[in-house]
Amino acid sequence: MHMEFRSKKQIAFICLSVVTLFSLLGLLFAENIVVEDVHVGVILDMASREGQIILSCISTALSDFYQLHKNYTTRLLLRTKDSKGKPLHALSAALNLLDNIKVEAIIGAQTRIEASLLAELAEEVKVPIMSLSGPSHSPPRKYPFFVEITQDETFQAAGISALIEAFRWRDVILLYENLNYGRDIIPSLILSLQEANVNVSYKSCISASSTNEQISEELRNIMKLRTTVFVVHMSHLLVPRFLLTVKELGMMSEGYAWIMTSTSLSFLHSSTDSSVVESMEGVLGLKSYIPASTRLHNLTSRLRRKFYTEDQNMEVGELSPDEIWAYDATWALAEAVERTRTKYSTRLLNLMDSNNITKQGLILLREILHTRFTGLGGEIQYPNGKLISSAFEIVNVIGKGERRVGFWPCYKTFHQINNRRNLLSANDLKTIIWPGGSSTFVKGSKLQLSTEIKLRVGVPPRAFKDFVNVDHDFQANRTYFSGFCIDVFEAAVRGLPYKVHYEFISFQDASGYMAGSYDDLVYQVYLQNYDAVVGDTTIKAKRSQYVDFTIPYTDLGVGMLIKNGKTNMWIFLKPLSGDLWIASACFFILTGLVVWVIERPVNQEFQGTPLQQIGTIFWFSFSTLVFAHREKILSNLAKFVVIIWVFVVLILTSSYTATLASMMTLKQIQLNSGNHIGYHSFIPQVTENSSRFNSTIFYGTIEEYADALSRGSKHGGVSAIVDEVPYIKAFLAKYSADYSMIKTESITNGFGFVFPKGSQLAHDMSRQIEILREEGKLLEMEQTWFGKTPLTFDDSNTNDPNALNFSSFRGLFLVTGVASAFALSLFTIFSLNEKWHVLEKCKCRNVVREKLQFVRKCFSNKVSSHNGEN
Repeated sequence: MHMEFRSKKQIAFICLSVVTLFSLLGLLFAENIVVEDVHVGVILDMASREGQIILSCISTALSDFYQLHKNYTTRLLLRTKDSKGKPLHALSAALNLLDNIKVEAIIGAQTRIEASLLAELAEEVKVPIMSLSGPSHSPPRKYPFFVEITQDETFQAAGISALIEAFRWRDVILLYENLNYGRDIIPSLILSLQEANVNVSYKSCISASSTNEQISEELRNIMKLRTTVFVVHMSHLLVPRFLLTVKELGMMSEGYAWIMTSTSLSFLHSSTDSSVVESMEGVLGLKSYIPASTRLHNLTSRLRRKFYTEDQNMEVGELSPDEIWAYDATWALAEAVERTRTKYSTRLLNLMDSNNITKQGLILLREILHTRFTGLGGEIQYPNGKLISSAFEIVNVIGKGERRVGFWPCYKTFHQINNRRNLLSANDLKTIIWPGGSSTFVKGSKLQLSTEIKLRVGVPPRAFKDFVNVDHDFQANRTYFSGFCIDVFEAAVRGLPYKVHYEFISFQDASGYMAGSYDDLVYQVYLQNYDAVVGDTTIKAKRSQYVDFTIPYTDLGVGMLIKNGKTNMWIFLKPLSGDLWIASACFFILTGLVVWVIERPVNQEFQGTPLQQIGTIFWFSFSTLVFAHREKILSNLAKFVVIIWVFVVLILTSSYTATLASMMTLKQIQLNSGNHIGYHSFIPQVTENSSRFNSTIFYGTIEEYADALSRGSKHGGVSAIVDEVPYIKAFLAKYSADYSMIKTESITNGFGFVFPKGSQLAHDMSRQIEILREEGKLLEMEQTWFGKTPLTFDDSNTNDPNALNFSSFRGLFLVTGVASAFALSLFTIFSLNEKWHVLEKCKCRNVVREKLQFVRKCFSNKVSSHNGEN
């Protein structure tokens, strides 16, 4: 028992000794670890509140990172520079950090201008720059060494657009500041709204230097508009004064809707003015989603204590997303630097040549882009040099705080935005308290659905009847209006969400003719004599200067209408020129003759009476044209000749077929001097500079078109009608069998309805035209008036396709001629060589005569029998 106890004491002592030894070795090893300082630049506006908080987040991030990773052999050493809020100061600071301190990376670039300058610098020096903003209007991956560590504003623009679509607002007013601070999402926002078919009815750029009186005056002008939905994108410097002015003018009341970007909404987190915060009640906004966590709460508490200790006047509320992403980016950079040193020794990095692809900056950049971890802001990764966006919160400002009412997940932008369906529904959102304390849905327009509008609509009386027909009943003293344009207008009006009364008025004089040109008719809307114009009115840039058009409801472009020509019974001869026909026939016969000479001594199919052999020559050569020759070829030389010739025949037949197809399908017209051209609309503007036309003649009806084309230029008519596609479509609906359109040019914009400048009806009617087109009703109306005859366009050149001539195929004929001559020569040599010994054995007195007879017999099968007899 005593021995057992003693044994246990010995084991315990040995274990304790081993643990102590390993502990001492660990301490000794830790003391021998060489820690390398890596210099990193930080460029911020140190006088700004956000700059100070971001710097504190970066410093705290390093402290937290190395507290967790004590065994790392690298330590980031911050080198801070003050940009003073000026882009050139930021650039100068970056140059100083790179030249004097040799920093390996830079964190900063708070503004878009700073980002643009530093992005160019990063590409020059090949040093990664982790930016809090993005460069202006740069294509994707233009600056590989520039890493954006904050969320892409394109996603926010898509979220705002989806929110507006969810409430079915059709018009918004955009109020923004020409920001020198923060990223400008205005271009992306406007594009996203256009894709969602939302009309930006008014845009106002308000400067931060504007006085309160100037802001108030601009808002009063906006109040005169019917739109009551506003999107605001302003910095924290302008938002307080702007919101207070909005409140004073009564625009933060029931019936109005205000949507703010995350840049504008971030003011709520830092404002200490209760009156300004109260003026935001009822506002909707998007806010980058940052998941709540204990780590984030601890960081916020530590920073609050820090700033309270250093400056009691500076209060830190909730950290902004940019500040949190700066914290996470610092972790990513520290991790990337450590991996760089682990994979490559410091000495190797220092010796790398500036032109080597594995130089230090590129290696560090690669490690940053490969970083992926869960940070305070969620999943952090920069695969394409940009932070992968997660989601936006849709928040509603209530009282002194905000309440989340919905989410906008960014991943939907890629997969669903192109489908153009509602990505967000009002039913997906919680109850929203709108300005004025109401939870009633905001309609977005002062124009109520019960409002009735009365329009005086001008109509051209001389239009094609299928487009507009004005028929006056003298007995009933009443005018009737019909036609394709009238039907489209009435169908679009029926789809409007409000009542519209209209009265058609014929634009004619006392004699019943049109009281002026189409330009005069359109100008009547500008003079307020008419409220709209309906008819075959072409959309023109000149007219758009003083009126608004709807989108076109007809085809675009100009076409040329001609009478179908007579069919030529000898057109099949035209693809080949005369010399090519003769050359082809000669080579057909020559090839057949060469094959016959080579095959006759050994092939029974090439023997017979002289007439049969001549027939075989012609039959074999011309049957190769369709590859239908049935004679079996035995000689390799003959096979060689036929292979070359079949290749030539294939090229000839393919070229002939293509040229003949072009000649038979191309409907053409040769417009030389002396031709007369007809038109109906504005076509003199197209033809006035052309010397090919003798004159242009106006025609007012479809029947006049047909009569003029049937007579032609030589008999008082025209050679062609050059006009807009809708007119030609109306003509071909009745005369499609005898006439064709041969070309079109997209130099017109089609027909549209005319409204006064700035009229909301132009936008609403455009939307209804789109709906009619998507539902197929517009096509149904076209078929009703113009029939179902398909309208085909031929954009081919109007010149005759050139006939193929002999010079184009000289090479082919040279190849087949040389091949035939070569084969025939070899055949002669081989035959003479094989049979020459027969003549040597011959004991004839007349040697010369025998030799000549032998040469003749060498090419016949009789040589074999003669040889056998000897």
